[in-house]
Parts: sequence; C-alpha cells; structure tokens
Amino acid sequence: MTNRKPSMLLRALAALALTFSVSLTFAEPLRVALSPDYMPLAFKQDGKLRGIEVDNAREVGMILGRPVEFVEMTSTQYIDALNSGQVDVVMGGYSITPERSAQVDFARSFMQIGQMGIILAERAGQLAYPRALFQKGVKIAVEAGTTGQTYVQANYPLAELRLYNSPDEAFQALRSRQVDVYIHDAPTSWNLASARDNQDLLSLYRPLTREELAWAVRKGNAALLRQLNDALSELQSNGRLSAIQNYYIPVTVQVR
Repeated sequence: MTNRKPSMLLRALAALALTFSVSLTFAEPLRVALSPDYMPLAFKQDGKLRGIEVDNAREVGMILGRPVEFVEMTSTQYIDALNSGQVDVVMGGYSITPERSAQVDFARSFMQIGQMGIILAERAGQLAYPRALFQKGVKIAVEAGTTGQTYVQANYPLAELRLYNSPDEAFQALRSRQVDVYIHDAPTSWNLASARDNQDLLSLYRPLTREELAWAVRKGNAALLRQLNDALSELQSNGRLSAIQNYYIPVTVQVR
C-alpha cells in the first residue's frame, strides 16, 4: 500500500502557503514613509530600495500580514504625511524628540545613534580635535529640519550654520570647502567605512549626542502602535532585528 501521508502533508503546506499569499494580496497595504537618501537606513541601489529600515518594514509587513507600500519623501514631510493619512507609519530612521512626540506617537526605540562630525581627511590636523567646532566662524553643515540642526544651534553659537537638503549636497559643500564640517546621524559616518567613493572624507567617530530611532504613527493610532511594538518584540526575540543591522553596518561604534 502506498503511503499517502507525505503527499498529503505537502498539499496541506502548499494550501497554507497559498492562503497566506492570498491574504496578503487582499490585505490593506502598510504604507511606509521613508527618505531614500539616508545610508544605511534607506537608500537606492540599482534603482531598488535597500537599507535597514526597508528590511525592517518588510519584516513587519510579514508579521502583520500586510503588503508593504513604500512612499518616498523628505523627512520634513513625515508628520504632514501621517496626519493627512497619506501614510500609515514612518520608518525612515526617525529620531525621537519632544517636539515630534507632541505631534506623532512613537513605537519603542529599535536603534540608538548619535550625531557625528565628518571632515575632509586632509584637514584632520585643523579640525579633528574636540575644541575645533567651537572656534568663531567655523562653518558647520547640517541637514535642514533634523536633530543635527537643533544640536548645532544649541551648542555652537559662534559657528556659521549652513543648511542643506540632503547628505549629498552637504558632502559637495564639504569637498568644495564651502563648509568645514558636516554634522549628521551616526549611520552616515558608518557608511563612510565601506564607501569607496568617500575615501577623501573622515568621520570623527565621536558621538556628540545620544538619540533613539523609532517608528512613528499618527497621533492616537493606538491599534497600529500596539501592532508595531509587538512586531518589534518578535524581531528582537528571533534575532532578525540585529541580523539586519549587522548586515548593513560595517563598523561598531559605541554611543557613550
């Protein structure tokens, strides 16, 4: 007599997979806001979205049983996009601040970072020592609307603050000596360790701040917030969260 149990099991598994696929097809998409100019959190490679937050979003979508739909925008548009219902969640390497917390609800932090300075390698002798940024007239670049801007405005009153819309613009200003230093989140510095086209730049690897990154939802969206926190707990317990971070971050930097 032929043993039918293996074939029956395979058919059952195939039916389960098909059911899951169909449920994802008809489930409401999870619309995720991100800015794809923030390596290694979110960026484009060969026209495709990649990065820690991109992988995080896909993992969360699988846990929630919802297909993920990425909506690209600048970080300054995140809050309006949430409040207008254009997106469901921000997963773009977003720092928790009191000002943002008054307008959106944050899930638990998934990553700790800090602001770091980046200079031209050939100017290390002039700018690498700690007091260099406190000199009168030193030109500091930051990305507009970020925690880097807030930090520089509060701590370097003698500096000339220059605002840019993206890291690429700030790097261009640094290379053309329009600015002396570019202050941005630690992931931008971590990326310099493996980016071949940035060998002329040097990260100071001295954290200037201590910040928590988290996913944000519209104020009062308690149901989605609870789901995100549950998904985060699952990704932490099964090791996927740390695996994703270790894949994209080529160096280890302690925020003290």
